[in-house]
Amino acid sequence: MIFVGGVPFAPEDSSQGMDTLVALMEHPLLVSASESFGSMQEKKISLSENSCSKSSKWVYLFQSEFATVDPALVDLVGTDEATTCVGIAIRNSKSGMISVAHMDIPRVVDGGLNQMLSLVADHDSDAPLDVHLVGGFDDISSQQSYLDAKRRIKSEGYSYPLCTKIVDALRNRSEKFQIQTLHVLGHNTKWDSQGIGYPIFHGFVVETSSGSISPASFDGTSRCPDDIIRRVRVTASFEDPNWRGKLLDTYDTSTDQFVIAPCAWSTRQKSIVLALQNLSDAEILLSCSSSPSAEGPDFVDNERRKWDYLIRHPDWREAFPSKAPRLFQRTAHGAWAQTVRDDIQN
Repeated sequence: MIFVGGVPFAPEDSSQGMDTLVALMEHPLLVSASESFGSMQEKKISLSENSCSKSSKWVYLFQSEFATVDPALVDLVGTDEATTCVGIAIRNSKSGMISVAHMDIPRVVDGGLNQMLSLVADHDSDAPLDVHLVGGFDDISSQQSYLDAKRRIKSEGYSYPLCTKIVDALRNRSEKFQIQTLHVLGHNTKWDSQGIGYPIFHGFVVETSSGSISPASFDGTSRCPDDIIRRVRVTASFEDPNWRGKLLDTYDTSTDQFVIAPCAWSTRQKSIVLALQNLSDAEILLSCSSSPSAEGPDFVDNERRKWDYLIRHPDWREAFPSKAPRLFQRTAHGAWAQTVRDDIQN
């Protein structure tokens, strides 16, 4: 069930998810909240010596991942690198528990929400859960109103179907979801002189002590730990049946450790990337991105680093011996260090 401003949200025509999405996008409170979010300065999250975030304890999520964090253990939680993907944060204002996910396709939404809410929702309380949605820029090729988009074609692009599915799933669940931020689609789009759209923001960060959300970007030092393996998992999860309809398990809430669950990839991946590595940068963008004109400057480099790993390690069991997760603990300096389970060592 969806609430806006403490009031149940029930558009006149709620038979279709798109109708609910359009009505929410036009709600005065959410338009105002999106304008306020859009006017914020983007926070830069880095482990560099001169960064104010260096002393903070943070959790970073890649595409297809989620994590639920305890504000007693974590200061910041967020994600970036989203173009047609949507970042979602759900916070229990009573307990302070926050779950963040980077959703990429509609088929993970229902299962992903179940995963996120398993530690956030308080079924003994009727209090609404605060929800923030950021990302999913308007990737339909020409500028037009949401109603025109709905009438013209419902499934064009990647952002609209994903946003529609998320809103529909929230509306149909029994929990009460208080939508606080809806900075998606047209609200998160800037246009160039040729009418090509680009995301205003690619990510966000939540301050766990207050639940406040800000636009944010992370650099190579803060997109960690284990960035290559986690990027490989995104691709591999599409052919691993264990992850069908689910977000990737990444972090253990109670111990404040990254517990990167195993994901299998076939040797077919090596033959695929051997062909891809010969493409030009422009061809890589066209072949590997849902939004070639909107990707960040390090997209191609990250793809090439991922392919290099798959060529050198075609067997997924090298990354996950005995099908065990990869474990990382915080260091005294705020970084992450890999640890080995006793049963693997022995």
